[in-house]
Amino acid sequence: MTDTTTLPQERIAQTLQTMAESFRTWTRAPILHHPDEAGLAYEDVTFPSEDGTPLEGWFIPAPGSDRIVIANHPRWFTRAGLPSHLDPWKSLGAGAGNDFEVDFVPDYRILHDAGYHVLAYDLRNFGQSGEANGGVFTVGRFESRDVIGSLNYVRARADTKDMTIGLFSRCVGANATMFAMTRRPEVFDGVRCMVAPQPLSPGVALGRALERSGIPRHHLEDLDERIRLITSFRLSELSPVPWARNVTVPIFLYQVRDDVYTRPDDIQSMYDNLPVEKDLLWIEGTTRRWDGYTYFQRNPAPMLEWFDRHMK
Repeated sequence: MTDTTTLPQERIAQTLQTMAESFRTWTRAPILHHPDEAGLAYEDVTFPSEDGTPLEGWFIPAPGSDRIVIANHPRWFTRAGLPSHLDPWKSLGAGAGNDFEVDFVPDYRILHDAGYHVLAYDLRNFGQSGEANGGVFTVGRFESRDVIGSLNYVRARADTKDMTIGLFSRCVGANATMFAMTRRPEVFDGVRCMVAPQPLSPGVALGRALERSGIPRHHLEDLDERIRLITSFRLSELSPVPWARNVTVPIFLYQVRDDVYTRPDDIQSMYDNLPVEKDLLWIEGTTRRWDGYTYFQRNPAPMLEWFDRHMK
């Protein structure tokens, strides 16, 4: 294919390598918010992932309840959110309008007030959790071990071991949960449901990133090879679309329809593959992915209804 771009080939190569390197090198986001800001009592907790990686989190009790929601987070984020109004994290999404702070503490307040205990934790290589796998990010494959670790932890605590469990798995956290179900479906026996905002396939997201950079799409093949040399995985091996076939619990997906980081057909493909009770809510009127991450705070009713219906 003839390359008609006006960008110098050296610049294209540099951009592709920077994208590939982001799968093992990034600046961790700090924990800038805590549950007590929203009037929530909480406990700092640490527990091992399936492979022993130490994970850091918060346990937020809801006295008198026998239900718990386990929450994880998107790439770049932590259990607290992302300070994307500040550099260097602002640069991650500013070009697509995602240059405002995301604070997840209000999410936990909503869940708490609805009668749920909450366990919120940082995935490996993010927030305050341990480094693992040489710092390599796998869009859900290695991170699936953390999902399993969180379930093991809840089932091991004396005060939570008999609770009804739901999952609030965001973005790469949703990918990781789907892959955990693919690897070890028995771990999810008894889990009642999942709410999953904005999972995505990295090949689709990186294709859109090339478009925004003015780089012809056929360079995605080169980028795929660069990422394989860093992670040992092809982009096709990091997509949750096939993993969705192995989801074992009722799942509620929601997504910014015109999100410039992905395409509607990506999440539609995941949804179509789901073999369980399911629902899909499209967020309209914005192209900013971060608006999807804060949607629960603005309109929690559909998700709370899903949790309530399946966790009674």
